[in-house]
Amino acid sequence: MSDPDTTNTPAKQGSNHGQALPLRRRSLLAFAASAPVATTAAGLLGTSTAAEALPLPLTPPDSVDLYDVGDSLVQLGAPTMPLVQLSIDSAGVYTMALPRLEQGTGIATAVAMMIAEEAGVPLAMVRVTSADAQPDLQYNQITGGSCSVRAFEPVLPAMVLAARLKAGLPPQAGAPRDPSQYKVLGKRYAKLDARDIVTGKKKFTMDQNVPGAVPTMCRMPSTLRGTVVSVNNRAAVLAMPGVIAVETIPSGGLIVKIPPGVAVMAETFGQCWDACNALDITWGDGPLKGESDATIRDKLRAAIPPLLPSPPGTVSINAEFTWRAASAVPLEVECAIVDATRPDFVEIWAGMQTPIVAAQSTAIELGLLPTQVLAHCIPSGGAFGRRLFWDPVQVAAQISKKTGLICKLMYHRSDDIRHTRMRPPQVHRVRATLLPPTLLLPGNVISYQQSIGAVRLDARHGYGDLGTATTGALPLQVTQTVGNLGYEEFFFKTMVASPYNFGAYAKLLFPVALEMNTVSYRSVHVHPARTVEEIIVDEMAAKLGRDPLQFRMEFLRLERAKSVLQRVAGAANWGKAMPAGFAQGLGVHMESRSFSACIVELDARDPLNCKVTRVTMAIDVGKSINPSGIEQQCNGGIAEAISLVLKTGVNIVDGLPQEGSYKQYTFAKMADFPKDVQVIIMPNLGEAASGMGEVAMTAPSGAIANAYARATGIKPRNFPLNAQPVYTPTPAGQLPAVPTFN
Repeated sequence: MSDPDTTNTPAKQGSNHGQALPLRRRSLLAFAASAPVATTAAGLLGTSTAAEALPLPLTPPDSVDLYDVGDSLVQLGAPTMPLVQLSIDSAGVYTMALPRLEQGTGIATAVAMMIAEEAGVPLAMVRVTSADAQPDLQYNQITGGSCSVRAFEPVLPAMVLAARLKAGLPPQAGAPRDPSQYKVLGKRYAKLDARDIVTGKKKFTMDQNVPGAVPTMCRMPSTLRGTVVSVNNRAAVLAMPGVIAVETIPSGGLIVKIPPGVAVMAETFGQCWDACNALDITWGDGPLKGESDATIRDKLRAAIPPLLPSPPGTVSINAEFTWRAASAVPLEVECAIVDATRPDFVEIWAGMQTPIVAAQSTAIELGLLPTQVLAHCIPSGGAFGRRLFWDPVQVAAQISKKTGLICKLMYHRSDDIRHTRMRPPQVHRVRATLLPPTLLLPGNVISYQQSIGAVRLDARHGYGDLGTATTGALPLQVTQTVGNLGYEEFFFKTMVASPYNFGAYAKLLFPVALEMNTVSYRSVHVHPARTVEEIIVDEMAAKLGRDPLQFRMEFLRLERAKSVLQRVAGAANWGKAMPAGFAQGLGVHMESRSFSACIVELDARDPLNCKVTRVTMAIDVGKSINPSGIEQQCNGGIAEAISLVLKTGVNIVDGLPQEGSYKQYTFAKMADFPKDVQVIIMPNLGEAASGMGEVAMTAPSGAIANAYARATGIKPRNFPLNAQPVYTPTPAGQLPAVPTFN
């Protein structure tokens, strides 16, 4: 529920006491007292007009400008870059074993293009494969933070030179300095694996031809992290056609707990599904038994301390926002192949964003040394953060060891939504404090406070190695460890940034230690936090009598942010007349050293069934590697924005997500995607290549929400905004019946 907007008189001030936070009341009062003087003085000096404010500098300055999580990943990976395998064969073909997971984002193509440019060869002379887990790389084999291109761009010249010298070749001229002379970079190339994907030639985890691997599926508990009390008809299920083994998944786990459930091995996956459905299992309750969306939100609200009161004579905007949990739902469900049949060696095939710690911790869980494991990192059909953990590897390893058979594990789609890792649900509470306009002054923003209550983010993967993962996991068996809290707060503070000058500024995270399967789903804190801020920006503009575009141009503090906004405003014809029930909306965003702005047009004639009809996006990623890849990532970000703002959220009832299919979990489909989409890639003005994987979803999210408010007159507060489908969920602890076609 949202507090009403308020004008803060002295009487109200006296009755509203706030708890001291890093943004202190004395600072707010100092800003309130100095703002009129500063603005008036600026006007006298001729540096301001009656229509413009002199924004108060963001205080404290945003540290993300100087250092973000991507910088930490780049720096920690740099020392072992010489160990990354780049070779040249006798035909002059360059081959790199890329220590990052290609999950559809095009990083393999981008790295290949950079190698080709630096080496002065056609792209056809470059191959990029997936590296096996390579423990000597330490922190240099984690895929996350939109930093793969950022990590490789500065070191590839030295890597290409070293490869040539090893091959007995002379040094090459290197990539030209002037982008106009590039032969490969900045040109449009399809993904190197695009044809293989659409023709079915590309091999994902379930396509690996591992001799003797046995199809395996699971039944998972009736609540998140529930337990198996008993399997009541094991013998009868073992007698079913094709069934080879029925085993309870062992408990335990080194860094994270092994997912609970009952696994069935059979000759085919169809027989596995039949047998799983036939199991009669008595489930024990998990730690979230009895919890639902409403009770979880209450806990998140309770974790947020009172916001600081606004000073007398100011106007405040107070609002509360809720975001449901969200699942990544990639086309490829969780899966893994593990051979733990040998007494002194284990072999893994899976899509892993942290293959080093996945291999090392799994080996220890099996009673082996970390050196007694070989993990093959297989390109993934989507991951978006959830494969930072290796849950299916843990399950497959334990079942392989128990049965003495190679386990080829595939989750059912129902359990892939219900029991895999998701973005944590969140509650955001905001107070923006404004000086109202007067006859002489245009009004100003004095302060911005945003406090976030969220189910704790599981960050125990650390930087992808056993050392930092163990640090994040201590003390063991604690839901919110000291180490995990440190990682979560570090990720929050080095990712969530504001592009505006809003005076005294505080954005704070208050994690709640509930045992939910969470993970850094794409922009995990950034997307909801910045979408909320973009909504409040529109509401501040309205309070101060400004157009949303004009307001942003006044208060944006970085020129690159202003440039993308100016470019998109012209291209989208901002402010044009729209029919009743339609509206434009605007959003601006910065993340991973990249900047984006977006204007959407929304059909909201039915406020419970809105549809985006047009999107115009401008994006600045510094040095553009592959424009086609950038456009594809922008389209993906737009689809995710449509999903999370309008359509998609996990509904938790009695400790279990209810959704169990794409029909129930209504992620955006082609029919939801606008036919009119324009992506404008800004020219490079000398900046290094910056992040692309996550930056394209927040600006369109803010734009959609703001278009909704303008079209309907309803303030967007609880997401998703559209009505959710009515369906009968699969009973807890069961799988859907095997479909019949007669």
